[in-house]
Amino acid sequence: MKKLLSLLALGVALSFGTAHAASHAGAPMASGGSGCDAQAADKKLSGAAKTSFLKKCEADSSPTAVCEKNAADKKLAGAAKNSFVKKCVTDTAGPAAGCEKSAADKKLAGAARTSHIKKCMEDSKAADAKPMAEAKPAASAKK
Repeated sequence: MKKLLSLLALGVALSFGTAHAASHAGAPMASGGSGCDAQAADKKLSGAAKTSFLKKCEADSSPTAVCEKNAADKKLAGAAKNSFVKKCVTDTAGPAAGCEKSAADKKLAGAARTSHIKKCMEDSKAADAKPMAEAKPAASAKK
């Protein structure tokens, strides 16, 4: 389920990127900066208008905003919406956030914290790879 949501979020993110790229195919590329900076440059914004645009753009592209939009698209409300958004934001943050939270809960610092986070990340990668490796022989056996 976690992988499905991750793939869904990735697909949605990629579809937004291709839609944006298609709509701005003839536009010149801005040099450097984030996507919001490039959009502000394309619109030739400056001063307070640029600052306001950047603030809104970055807020709209935050994981929480993206997850809220996905929940609205699915017409979720109440507890179901809250649960979906919370899980979506957690999944978007990836395993690093969970490992850092675990280290903070254990009140680790310095080398112990670094070591714990590194091992946690390796364990999560191994756990993600293991189900995929087990699924491949089953898929090839069906052929």
